[in-house]
Amino acid sequence: MSALLKIRPSQIEKDVFMATYGGIYEHSPWIADAAWQKKDGTNLDTVEALHGAMRAAVEDAEEGSKLRLICAHPDLAGKAAVRGDLTSESRSEQKGAGLDACTPDEFAEFQTLNKAYKQKFGFPFIIAVKGHDRHSILAAFRARLNNDRAREFETALNQIHKIAGFRLADLSL
Repeated sequence: MSALLKIRPSQIEKDVFMATYGGIYEHSPWIADAAWQKKDGTNLDTVEALHGAMRAAVEDAEEGSKLRLICAHPDLAGKAAVRGDLTSESRSEQKGAGLDACTPDEFAEFQTLNKAYKQKFGFPFIIAVKGHDRHSILAAFRARLNNDRAREFETALNQIHKIAGFRLADLSL
């Protein structure tokens, strides 16, 4: 059964839609805008349908737009988290995975891995942290450093879609 959204996109104006869904994909409201452009009756009124429309917008985008989407994400346990510069969604997600409780050694390893990953791939490491803890995230981080760029690019996008799905599901509660 499809989960209905609390606010039905078919019943709202574009500015309300953008205010509600524009942040589902980190700092990338163009994705919500593209989904809105495909609105036709009630076709966006379920979590699954809206997520599908947003995912399609990303998949239809050019490589540069996809890279900007990936780069819009913060480093895990990174400087933005320390400064308190994360979006409320990212802050909550990272806290839920225990990234705010890293030991000094874990924090140092995150910094080292963030730097190595960005040097190798040219974008930040992305993982949907829901259901993970800092130990499993560090393990995934270490393992994925062995991948090639094309595989990591696709993995990052798939993780971003997973994050978006979690965020949309949270709105339907």
